[in-house]
Amino acid sequence: MNKKVEPRVPMPEQHPKERITNFNEVPYGYTPELAKKEASRCLQCKKPKCKEGCPVEIDIPGFIRLLREGDFEGAVKKIKETNLLPAICGRVCPQETQCEEACVLKKQGQPVAIGRLERFLADWERSQGEDKVSIPKCAPPTGMKVAVIGSGPAGLTVASDLARLGHKVTIFEALHKPGGVLVYGIPEFRLPKAIVVAEVAILKKMGVELITDYIIGKTETVDELLKRFDAVFIGTGAGAPAFMRIPGENLGGIYSANEYLTRSNLMKAYSFPKADTPIHRGKVVAVIGGGNVAMDSARTALRLGANKVMLIYRRTREEMPARAEEVHHAEEEGVEFHFLTNPVRYHGDENGNVKEIECIKMKLGEPDSSGRPRPVPIEGSNFKIPVDTVIVAIGNLANPIVPQTTPGLSTNKNGNIVADENGKTSREGVFAGGDIVTGAATVISAMGAGRKSARAIHSYLLEKAKR
Repeated sequence: MNKKVEPRVPMPEQHPKERITNFNEVPYGYTPELAKKEASRCLQCKKPKCKEGCPVEIDIPGFIRLLREGDFEGAVKKIKETNLLPAICGRVCPQETQCEEACVLKKQGQPVAIGRLERFLADWERSQGEDKVSIPKCAPPTGMKVAVIGSGPAGLTVASDLARLGHKVTIFEALHKPGGVLVYGIPEFRLPKAIVVAEVAILKKMGVELITDYIIGKTETVDELLKRFDAVFIGTGAGAPAFMRIPGENLGGIYSANEYLTRSNLMKAYSFPKADTPIHRGKVVAVIGGGNVAMDSARTALRLGANKVMLIYRRTREEMPARAEEVHHAEEEGVEFHFLTNPVRYHGDENGNVKEIECIKMKLGEPDSSGRPRPVPIEGSNFKIPVDTVIVAIGNLANPIVPQTTPGLSTNKNGNIVADENGKTSREGVFAGGDIVTGAATVISAMGAGRKSARAIHSYLLEKAKR
């Protein structure tokens, strides 16, 4: 008879009514006692499937065993053998579809809360003081130099892996703060920016140089970088907004999620006038989309004072790409969900501002290329929803600046850079990974691509040194 699986240990968090009034992080995190109790659920499998489900190959049973034994310092170091960003990954990675999905306990109950344990350890280490934070050891200098374009998850991972191998790495970031989507896309209540700053600081201590306000493709081209670096990695992400291209989309009060979240997150508009960045504070807000960016936009609108926030999605809850936890939090906070609904037109007032969304009801048809049922319009089902603000969060497009200024760099029909499984592009010495290759995806998948690219770049540099 199978032993009953204990339920996972809940993580304390702010009450919904309290948290919609502030931008503080929602979960408080585990205490040492709660973390040990959750770690004790791990079966320490001889052939751990959870590790296979991790794109950056963390020794999950290894760090959980050390945590369970009370060796928090050793557990953190075990994680950092393959992941330099544990506090970030513990918060924003979709563990439920990766490492936790593969956990043996899921067959009988709830999987081990791997992400929460990773987060606990990273937070514990940071609480011990800056001088106590472990810095990975780097190999002796090789004399080889690598330029990394973009300081998002892919770029940070490439930089850390190559620095460990002894290469001199310089990161070029177009914005005024490093972190890419971690700082401009993900809200403070889900990922405090102080955590990004702390984890980027480790890279600097490893000898990585980080140059901000430097736009490759404008300030300097990839070809110019290749004259002074031995290899280049492109990790510029998918930062261009996508729109539906329906009538009325240029009315006032309609924003891309990119602009809306960047103003609030990177430029701290939520603390206006303390931060000198204005932002539109709608009272009746509609968010179009069903992914994590849509959830972030809806939850941000609530915190900026909206009386009503609706999320409009053309499929059902089951097909939503957003993390279950984010959907749950949005529901708790009062976001209204309008499923099987799709905008077809926006109507404006006499001042050119949006006042209504005209929608059509949908039904699910046969699966499309994503494997999800295709939404099909129901003729004659049009109806209108009064709004004063719309945030379009239907995905992002490849950042075009680098591909457009790099002759011979192959791209696909969507503008994404074409690269093989190891990040190698059509240009010698140029590698790419993350959203600029795959299109908008997850933080951890970008990190996984960065890890593979770092290995390929290292091999390329070794071969180059022999010439």
